[in-house]
Amino acid sequence: MLFKDIKGKIIDPLQHTIEIIKKYPYAEIHIGSDSQSVGKKTFYATVIAYKLGTRGVHYILNKKKVSIINDMWTRLWKEAEDSIDAAEWLTKQISVKVEIDMDYNENENFKSHKLISAAKGWANSLGYKVNIKPNKQIATKAADHHCK
Repeated sequence: MLFKDIKGKIIDPLQHTIEIIKKYPYAEIHIGSDSQSVGKKTFYATVIAYKLGTRGVHYILNKKKVSIINDMWTRLWKEAEDSIDAAEWLTKQISVKVEIDMDYNENENFKSHKLISAAKGWANSLGYKVNIKPNKQIATKAADHHCK
């Protein structure tokens, strides 16, 4: 998986995570994705965020663009797939606890609400704690910023 810092420098996520945990053993690791369709492309960003206690958040990201995905359900489901794939990849390499932030809303008035049961159930079945809106959204906030 190709991750970069916010300046565009390629970062090895395994080594980077190990270094963060050594320096900040209390760090929380959150993984989340977001997407946005613009023109004829859909942009995805997946973020590994490290919440450093009261010292802020540091993150690395993977960005990609694909042909436009007009179907909202398909586009939003891909966000869950990308986050879970990144979490599975990272936790299979090194033993770390990861939370997955999903950009789906608990409020039934939002269309993304209909994905919560399946996506959260999938992530929970793999052992991940899942955060959905309006609760803690660390990684998805950063991912949203980089999709625009």
